[in-house]
Order: sequence, then C-alpha cells, then structure tokens
Amino acid sequence: MKILLVEDDDLLIKVLTRNLASHHYVVDTVKDGEMGWTYGSTFEYDLIVLDIMLPKLDGISLCKRFRTQGYTQPILLLTAQDTITAKVQGLDAGADDYVVKPFDPIELIARIRALVRRGSNNPFPLLTWGDLLLNPSTCEVTYNGRPLNLTTMEYDLLELLLRDCQHVFSTEELLDRLWSSEDFPSEATVRSHIRRVRHKLVAAGAPQDFIATMHGRGYYLKAPNTEEGTVLSTTSQENNSPNASGRFKDTQSDAPLHQPPTESQQQYLAFLNETWTTTKPKSLDQMTILLQTVRDLQTNQLTPQKQAQAQQLAHKLAGTLGVFGLTKTMHVARQLEYWLGGREPLQPKHAPLMKTLVTALQQEIDDTTLIQMSQVPNGQSPLLLLVSLDTEFNKSLEAVAVSRGIRLEIAQTLIATEPYWDVLAQDPDVIMLRLPPIPANAATSEESKYWETLQTLTQRYPDLPIVVMGDRGDLSDRLEVMRRGGKLFLTAPTPPEQVIDAVVNLLRDPQISHKVMILDDDQDWLRTLPTLLKPWGFKVTTLADPQQFWTVLQAVTPDALVLDVNMPHINGFELCQILRSDPQWQRLPVLFLSVLTDSESTNQAFTVGADDYLCKPVKGVELANRILRRLQRVKAWAS
Repeated sequence: MKILLVEDDDLLIKVLTRNLASHHYVVDTVKDGEMGWTYGSTFEYDLIVLDIMLPKLDGISLCKRFRTQGYTQPILLLTAQDTITAKVQGLDAGADDYVVKPFDPIELIARIRALVRRGSNNPFPLLTWGDLLLNPSTCEVTYNGRPLNLTTMEYDLLELLLRDCQHVFSTEELLDRLWSSEDFPSEATVRSHIRRVRHKLVAAGAPQDFIATMHGRGYYLKAPNTEEGTVLSTTSQENNSPNASGRFKDTQSDAPLHQPPTESQQQYLAFLNETWTTTKPKSLDQMTILLQTVRDLQTNQLTPQKQAQAQQLAHKLAGTLGVFGLTKTMHVARQLEYWLGGREPLQPKHAPLMKTLVTALQQEIDDTTLIQMSQVPNGQSPLLLLVSLDTEFNKSLEAVAVSRGIRLEIAQTLIATEPYWDVLAQDPDVIMLRLPPIPANAATSEESKYWETLQTLTQRYPDLPIVVMGDRGDLSDRLEVMRRGGKLFLTAPTPPEQVIDAVVNLLRDPQISHKVMILDDDQDWLRTLPTLLKPWGFKVTTLADPQQFWTVLQAVTPDALVLDVNMPHINGFELCQILRSDPQWQRLPVLFLSVLTDSESTNQAFTVGADDYLCKPVKGVELANRILRRLQRVKAWAS
C-alpha cells in the first residue's frame, strides 16, 4: 500500500515514516502543498495524509483541489488544529477523516487501515482467498493454518493482490503501487518477487498457479475451488480490544488490563529517545525566540507579524512535544499558542503571563532528559485521574494500579480554580476524588469547596464516571455526591485493591461501544446506517450478501443483529431460525428492519424468534433505543 505524506515538520515526517514503514506502507513525502499536488496528480496512491498548515498551499485548499479534479482516493487530515470549525472545514473540503496532533500511533495506523479498506474492493480487515489469510493488523500471513515468512515487499505484493482480488495487475501497476517514486526497479524485480511468493505459497500447500499469469496483461489470484474455502474476507476480531476511549470489555477481573511492553514498543521507545537527543536542543533554541517575543512585548515593540510568527512557533512546538508523549508540556505550549493567536495584538500588560508560560515551557523541555515508557502511547492502558491530598493513599493506590495495567495521574489539589487543571492530561477514562476528613464542626465554606471541586470535575468531564471516596458515609454525603454528578461512592478506608476493582468495573461500563451487525441487500441503506447509529457509539458491521452471513457472524461476534426480511437466496426469517437452532446464538438480540408493514410479516418474525420488528424508514434515535433496550434485557438476564 502506497501513501503520500504532505507535512512540513521534519520530526513528524521521521516518526510517521518509520511507523508507516513498520506496517508495510510505502511512503512518499513532500513538504508543501504545491508539491503535494504535483505528486498526488502524477503518481497513484492508496491514501493521502495532509497537514493543514502547509507552505505555498494549505491542506484544506489542496484537499478541495483534489476533489474538484475528481480524485477519489481517501484523504486524511493530520493537524494540531482541534477546533470544531477546522474539523468541519476539513471534512467539507472532502477529507475522509481528521486526526488531531498529538495522536496515538496505533490509532492512526488503525484509521489508515480503515480508510484503505474503505477505498478498496475488499472492505474487510481480515483478507482471505481460499485457504490464504492475511491480517493487516498483525501483518501475519498463513496458508491453511501454516505461517508464511515473507519479506516486506513480498507481504506488500500479496496484500495488494488480496485487496483487489478480481483485478489483473500489470508489471507497470505493481511497480507504481509497491515502490516509492524515488526507486526505479526493473520489471525483472517484479517477476523475481512474484516467483519467490509463489514458491513460499507452494511450500505451504498452495497450488502452483495460486498467483496466476495472464500473458501479456499481468498477474492475478486464481479463484479457489469452493471446497478449498470461502473467498469472502471477514471483519475484525474485537472481543478483547479497547474501544475508542480506551475502555475494555470481556476482560478477567483479576488479570492485568495490558501486557508488558512488547519488543516493538521498546524499539519505538529507543527510537524516540534517540530522536529526542537532537530535537531537544532545537526546541530550546526555539524557546530563545519566544523569550525574545516576551521582551518585545514588555517594551511594546511586538508587531502583529512577530506575534503571528511566535504563534506559529508555539503551534509547531506543541505538535513536536505531543509526538514524544510529553502531554503536560504540550498543553503549556497549547496555552501559549492560544494567547499568541488571539484576535487582538497582545499588550504589555500581558507580558507577566506570557513570561510565566514561556519560562515554564522552557523548564519542562530542559528537565526532560529521557522519554519514559509511560509516555509512549500503547493504545491499551486506561488512565485514572486521582484527585487527592492523601500522599499515603496515593502511593498505595499507585502500586495496585500499575499491577493491574492502569495508568495513574495524581492531581494533589482540591482547589477548583487551581491553574494546574489547565495542564492536566485531557483524556482520562475514569476520575477519582478522595475527599479529606471533614471535621463535624467544620465551617460551611470549608466543606463547600470540596463539593465545588466535584462540580468542577463533572463540568470539565461530563461524560466520564467519577468515583468519590469520603470518610463519612452518611446519607447527606451520598446524596450530595449523586446530585453533583458522582457515579460511585466509597467509604474510607477501602482497601486499594477494592478501589481498583471498582475502577475496572466502571471501565467495563455497559454504555461502552456495542458491536451491531446489520444484514440488508440494499447497499444505499447499508451506507446510511453507520451514520445514523454513530452518535450512540455502536461499532457497526454491514453485510449485503446473506450467503456470507455465518462466516461474518462468527468473525464479528456481535452484541445485536439487525436483519432485513426479503433478500436473495436466503430470507431474514430463515436466518433467524438458523440462529435460534444454535445454542451459542439463541439469546443474541435479533431485530428485523423491513419495508413490510403487514401483520403477517410481523407475526412471522416473532414466531421465528425475533426480539423486535421495525419498519423502514426509521430514525436513528428509534433504532438505537430499540437496540439498547434489547441489550439491557440481555444484561439483566445474564446477571
């Protein structure tokens, strides 16, 4: 798979290119919008990744130009601009996705895989052809269960053939799709790779002509015999994976929520530290420019042009620091960027504030000598934000949290207006507030400040569960916690192991994403449904061919199933009967969604085992609520 990266940040180019290459992507890199247009309109790519703030031609304008010229390949915007306005502009310009810096490399690669899938003729995460199976998520390839040891180029060649298995690829196409535009291999190189892949497939048991040759045209995958296995690939296996917020599902309560760092993570950490040795001095040099900006502000010599240049510098610094996982430091840079990017020029009265921010940023960069593993995003470890003044309790909880795979960030302040809140990590998965002992004769104002802290947390993180621990467990305290948005109340002293158990249970909250599988032969309707259900966080898998139903069902293991009635070959009633005859699927919620409104069809649906019956067209809110209602009943039965 070949990607065009249009980005002017050398550090980000280096990190992204390395990450993409490790996942078998061929990357062409250019540093301005005009060159991005030249490359994108000249060479063929599977995906284009654009920064927004680019020299010569900005990313949004470049995206618009591609779309107005009929360019149909996926475009992903990668930028530090996280405002709703910027996102709307980017998506309206024709972008398929929008990722904000700093980003989790694992999430970015997953989004890229999803976009590449969406743009190919084979939109499923697991690619299969007969007994051949390729998993892009793990880069594992097997034939009839036997692993194939492939080189990077051999893997890329096989993935390309699987992505478009009905296509005959000429030698020129393979050269263009698999090699960088800076490489100029000969046609003999392609033939050599084809020969080696064929040899490895045959050694694993594949027929000699598994990769067939059409003389004069190119290479293609020969259709396997039906007894050799199904041709259609299936969707991803997500039984134990985190959802978008990092929360987990179906994990044993006494098992760690993540494994020790893998070898690839350790290699990535070493790479970051090696890169930081050269990036840190450059960042400190940039700080001298920002310090000069403060001096110019103090003497009323800061021009709008200099302020704009300083704002651009702070913007790039924030992106750089985010790449290294320096979250707190990055948020200081973001604050600095915010003030420098104001609509009105800064005044000398703002100099003390600016000096504080710049000095703090410089100190944080100077103090960072080594990038820690905890700063490397791993896509797995949920974050608990602990707000507590009790040092002893904090230490005991930290030890248990580490053993259970939960990251812990401690805020040792209970003052709602404390500036420290502005630089806290912005994405905790659960919050815990440890209230200090409140004497019986405490002044009302002293007690109220603790409740104000809880109020601040619920306002700042309205969608997150908040645990409150207090020494008093009377009714009035519990009522106050619930009224101010608390999710759970614990009475001190509660052992740290039980506290973490409570946190883990909240991370497995039933409101996290559920997997919904929808089978309907109406392709337009299938494209609409994921959008309708998106606000409720469902992970939607759609399927148009009922003959592939059983294969996809077993791969997805959905929490709920939505069936159409009238479909070719097999109707929805028959599929529901098949489900209800299998002990594993007898209690899977099944909802029918059909254009048939007659009572006979409705009765037949319930006779074969349906849980609900809706008629098209249906509003997203109604369908989502019906699905959630069925899921709640399943949970109640299971408990």
